[in-house]
Amino acid sequence: MDTVLVVDRLAQQIASMRKARGLTLVELAARSGVTRQKLAEIEKGSPTVSINLYAKVLAALGAELQVVPARRPVFEELQEVFR
Repeated sequence: MDTVLVVDRLAQQIASMRKARGLTLVELAARSGVTRQKLAEIEKGSPTVSINLYAKVLAALGAELQVVPARRPVFEELQEVFR
């Protein structure tokens, strides 16, 4: 599986959880101890942001990272990777 796709899926899940909880980028950044700019990078799927910052954001959302077997990407996901 392409690492870009893995990071993109994680980014989408983080953004969805934040929105479902009614939090703004500023609010979640304050709760997690990361800057709003870094949180925006995380939600865009930046592979250059450290896993530690991803973990801080997940903890602030009351979530954790779980490793599961990879699934094949759907067409829409592939379009995003090659955009």
